[in-house]
Amino acid sequence: MSEVTEDSIRQESRAWLEANWDPNLSLVEWRNRLIDSGWGVPTWPVDWYGKALSDPLGRVVAVELERIGAVGVAKTGIRSLAAATILVHGTDMHKEKFLRRILTGEDTWCQLFSEPGCGSDLAGATTRADFKGNKWIINGQKVWTTSAHHAQYGLLLARTDWDVPKHQGLSFFIIDIEQPGVEVQPLRQMNSHASFNQVFLTDAEIAPEYLLNELGNGWAVATTTLMHERRGADSLRRYAQASDRPERVYVEEAAEIGVQLEPYKWYPQRGGRVDLVVERAKATGAFDDPAMRQEIAKLLTLSKAAEWTDRRARALQDKGGPQGPEGSLGKLAASNVARMAAQVHTAIAGSDAMLTGEDGALDGVIAEVLVSVPAISIAGGTDEIQKNIISERVLKMPKEARTDTKGPFRDVPRNTVG
Repeated sequence: MSEVTEDSIRQESRAWLEANWDPNLSLVEWRNRLIDSGWGVPTWPVDWYGKALSDPLGRVVAVELERIGAVGVAKTGIRSLAAATILVHGTDMHKEKFLRRILTGEDTWCQLFSEPGCGSDLAGATTRADFKGNKWIINGQKVWTTSAHHAQYGLLLARTDWDVPKHQGLSFFIIDIEQPGVEVQPLRQMNSHASFNQVFLTDAEIAPEYLLNELGNGWAVATTTLMHERRGADSLRRYAQASDRPERVYVEEAAEIGVQLEPYKWYPQRGGRVDLVVERAKATGAFDDPAMRQEIAKLLTLSKAAEWTDRRARALQDKGGPQGPEGSLGKLAASNVARMAAQVHTAIAGSDAMLTGEDGALDGVIAEVLVSVPAISIAGGTDEIQKNIISERVLKMPKEARTDTKGPFRDVPRNTVG
């Protein structure tokens, strides 16, 4: 067997792409061809559409796709988290049914985790799954659910046992969102966007084979999903750029990206828009103020340190390391950067930072930054949760004292009735 090297992978993938890439195909037709070749997700297992390559070799393939202008597999939205979770915890049936259609973009997913009564404390979920007859019956409410309004399937964390400690009584399901027992209602945010939804589950049904992993092991499955989410919390803007080329595959991809990224279009503002700071300071004259330059330097230093933290986590992944608590370091760093960026933008813009639309700084972009930044400290796990993870799993400090992790969950005081 010949040695697998960057050069051999580059030559092999390039030869295949040059022989098979056709922008006049439909998007789904092209993606199916790409998936069958193994070059669509080359780091995935060979049995499931990949070539079992390392992450560095996978990036070699990505460069070749970009070089020739070929469209890749679908990556936008929650579908990437669904795929990662199913790969680790799913049965062959789950993988056979869902993975290909995730990669082709034919199915859209959402993540049914957070609830009104247990925002940061995900393990306190009270949405219940009761086995009746030959199916699971789901009742409860989820909130902050991105893309639920156009999803076909959801990743659902629900309580199946109230008589064990709370982490042990959770199970993880795949649920059909388009059934009558699921009602989706959009939520209007203070930055005027409506990216999230509340989802009401009333006698919704799930067949027993759509339990992911084992009964009562939902917390372990959810942790896998969250680790991938935290590591990629600010990555949506780094890929899935639509092309304006006229061929069919590009037109269909642009339409897909428009729909899938609609809920995320304010995410750059959520991250603080560090990229606008120096330009704004120079345009307004704030750059001439030594004190302001000092604050800008602090921000840029913190931003660069966060970038290096992200690179360190990715380097670990390149070496075959698992998704781990390093993602929490990057998540917390992103929150700190965003808050400092909002402060610097406010100092530069002054009272204009409060004006929206055409009257505001950068046509209201700075005002949108100020009302969007708080979200980054909440989404994907609050800053407080990340600090606990870092202290316990990275620094190996004693765990925080808890009074709700022992004994039956039904006896734990909470603001909803189980």
